[in-house]
Amino acid sequence: MRIVGRDASTNSIKVMPETDEDLWHLYNVVEEGDVVTASTARREEKAADKLRAERGERKRMTLGVRVEKIEFTEDEFRLRLLGTIESGPQDIGQYHTLIIEPGTALAVSKEEWRRTQVERLERAVKDTNKPRIVFVSLDQDDATVAVLRQYGLKEIAVIRSGRSGKMYDEKKRGSDGYHEEIISKVQTVMEKGMPLVILGPGFEKESLVESGRKIEPELFSGCYTYHTGQCGMTGINELMKTGMGANVLRESTIGIEMETVERLMEEISKDGLATYGLKEVTEAATAGAVEILLILDSLVRDNNYDALIKEVETQKGEVIVISNQHDSGKRLSALGGIAAILRYAF
Repeated sequence: MRIVGRDASTNSIKVMPETDEDLWHLYNVVEEGDVVTASTARREEKAADKLRAERGERKRMTLGVRVEKIEFTEDEFRLRLLGTIESGPQDIGQYHTLIIEPGTALAVSKEEWRRTQVERLERAVKDTNKPRIVFVSLDQDDATVAVLRQYGLKEIAVIRSGRSGKMYDEKKRGSDGYHEEIISKVQTVMEKGMPLVILGPGFEKESLVESGRKIEPELFSGCYTYHTGQCGMTGINELMKTGMGANVLRESTIGIEMETVERLMEEISKDGLATYGLKEVTEAATAGAVEILLILDSLVRDNNYDALIKEVETQKGEVIVISNQHDSGKRLSALGGIAAILRYAF
């Protein structure tokens, strides 16, 4: 994400989303009633006579749309903003849908910017340069390839070894074929600077690393290897919850979120320094007892918690907005979406 400029006269911020993660951040910032201005394609209306209008060709133009509906399509990595045209060369008052993709510059104008919204954009700018993480979670039967994005984990592929049963010809589908298919899938998602994490029970992970260093030494030379009790997405979540040791992993946004939620759950399980629920957390913040405030991003999107956040930060507390797209976000959601780790009981 790049913040291109700010205009006090229209209370707008112009941004350039650069990655699919940036669209998720924008989805959590843009609200119904905002005016979003961007370059888009729309048909020109040509008057053929006084009674009929001839539909012209689609033409690029800049339109300002007052947003009435917001859709984020994760699979296509598109943000769709539907509303009425408020500014532009034609069709004022008619409906139009802006399609926002990486590389689409847009200006978002609000009656009032919430502090959390501005901070989310600024955080997206900082996170742009942080590498994402590719996971391969495997045993001798199955391998799951997943990517850690800024807003959560996404499963990319599941590869079967075919070693069990008669589904495959064993001669054609030995460990080399299994590993080659995994490595091929990793190649399609890896980018320069991305950490690669290989994990799972048993010794299959070490065997894959050995194969990888022969076939694709550049990708596998610096990979991280971890033992987990299970494979698949369950194994990845297990690893994330326990902390992965390597600094580049622990400093990732999702890594920090998952470790913090795990700490919260530990405090709750022993009836320790933690509380949850809006009423309880607000009381703790008023008493200056909040060390870390955790809020689900979907709550922040729909509600104004600036006063609570300011109260916590005034008392030198930390605020972490948790994505609802990963396992820890779902655990926080089960607690009502808002919780706090405390400095002391009150």
